Amino acid sequence: MYNYLGYDKFPTFKIEDNTGFAIQGNKKINKYVNNLLIKNKRFIVIVDFYPGAYESQVIAVLFDKKDFDLIINMNDLTKNINDINKMIESNLTDDRVFGVMCHKNLIDWFDSNKLIKAKEKIENSNGLILIYGVGARLLCKPDLFIYNDMPRWEIQMRYRNKMPNWLCDNYDEDNLRKYKRGFFVEWRVADKHKNKYFDEIDYFIDSTHDDYKLIKGDTLRKGIKQIAYQPFRVMPYFDPGVWGGQWMKDICDLDKSKKNYAWCFDCVPEENSLLLSYDNVVVEIPCMDLVLTHPIELLGDKVHARFGTEFPIRFDFLDTMDGQNLSCQVHPLTEYIQNTFGMHYTQDESYYILDNKEGSCVYLGVKDGIKKEDLIPALEKAQETSSFDDSKYINCFPAKKHDHFLIPAGTIHCSGKNTMVLEISATPYIFTFKLWDWNRLGLDGKPRPVHINHGKENIQFNRDTDWVKKNLINKVELIHEEKGHKEERTGLHEREFIETRRHWFSKPIVIATNNTVQVLNLVEGTSAIISSLDNSFKPYKVTYAETFIIPATIDRFKVTPESNNSALIRAYVR
Repeated sequence: MYNYLGYDKFPTFKIEDNTGFAIQGNKKINKYVNNLLIKNKRFIVIVDFYPGAYESQVIAVLFDKKDFDLIINMNDLTKNINDINKMIESNLTDDRVFGVMCHKNLIDWFDSNKLIKAKEKIENSNGLILIYGVGARLLCKPDLFIYNDMPRWEIQMRYRNKMPNWLCDNYDEDNLRKYKRGFFVEWRVADKHKNKYFDEIDYFIDSTHDDYKLIKGDTLRKGIKQIAYQPFRVMPYFDPGVWGGQWMKDICDLDKSKKNYAWCFDCVPEENSLLLSYDNVVVEIPCMDLVLTHPIELLGDKVHARFGTEFPIRFDFLDTMDGQNLSCQVHPLTEYIQNTFGMHYTQDESYYILDNKEGSCVYLGVKDGIKKEDLIPALEKAQETSSFDDSKYINCFPAKKHDHFLIPAGTIHCSGKNTMVLEISATPYIFTFKLWDWNRLGLDGKPRPVHINHGKENIQFNRDTDWVKKNLINKVELIHEEKGHKEERTGLHEREFIETRRHWFSKPIVIATNNTVQVLNLVEGTSAIISSLDNSFKPYKVTYAETFIIPATIDRFKVTPESNNSALIRAYVR
């Protein structure tokens, strides 16, 4: 019905306060930075990095090393990699996918004696001093402080292109294991380190692409603050999968030559980027910089009190149109994810059906009378025989456009083929226990990980056919109705902390945030204009299927449809 209506793959936000500065181009950056150096006295330059940046390349762009009287590479001060691996062994575990959240600090990666000697060298040196590498700010306070940030999606792409983890030589290791080390360990300690010194940074460098950008710290910080007071979108990313479909190619204007696209992560601030434009210089930063530095403004006081510096709501697309079934799976119960992985909340979720073809369905819950001793042996046997009679054990319900299936943790589920899902969920990210994967290999040619041992501890067998029908399918409740506007509650289940409301509207409507962050998607209609009631932000246009965020700083906002029979799905923390 819609095809491509202008879905923006690179949503970019003009920063109004341009009193600062941003420049683009490696030669321009080199010239500018070298003019900052004071060479006739003791002058300390620190270039700190997020793990995943190409450190030697960045330093080569910024400086000529021959200009420095002392150079310290932080990689020379770390502990032996075997000692590091032993230190984080319990976080990495033997599992290919799952680890345990690391709560160490970045300084734990460094040899204390080497740090002491490096500090003595600095104290006893004159002239121009360069300290660079992950954790460089740990050594001393500099005269010039540059930080190279790095979006996590770009880091993942680099893993796939043979980049090893920080300090490792695992160039050819399984990408799932590389990601696991980043997710559970490196990114945790790097975020703590970055956030501690964020306000001190004189310049940020964006080296995501070959043409680098340099921006003053105050300029970037003002831009991040502006985003906390206006509607915004993160930069989505798309990825293929063994079960992927064709719908997003048309709707999101993607490369038609690719075999498929399975996922679109349209609102996962931990991994998405923000694009900020300063006089046409577009700087890409991790959206987590906004979450870390303005959590109360973004989330609201109540949500921040509950979740801290985590963005608790995720929107993403699962495209199986002309594709295949997702894996049959279950997510961990809250106590299980706490005790096993160190997460304090779990991945409750739901499937909102954006579109479908004939035969589309959702697998949800066990069939009446099925017990643990029936299902688990059958799943275990399927790993040997490559055969599993899903129709005997798992419910399969027909799915049509605008259906909403609720999936509290512990409920066995998956989307069937020819179903376009907007997944609305909490965001512990990767904690999916696959139980049956229809006898498929991954895109890497390896068997996809199956976690029946985890799954059997979490499947709730009381969530059978009757219970699912009564509690999890189209639990629509009318909240308000007037001419041109109908508001409905569509979920989520009482065990889930996310509330979802659907607004059908053909006239402008006003929505109150109640000082809580809102995540929305235009699920029907060509486009809509989001505007302020007090002119505190400029009007912002969204098109069909775009997810956008309303920070808690916005008390109320107006949505004006640009087509009849429009609909929004809205999610917030109860």
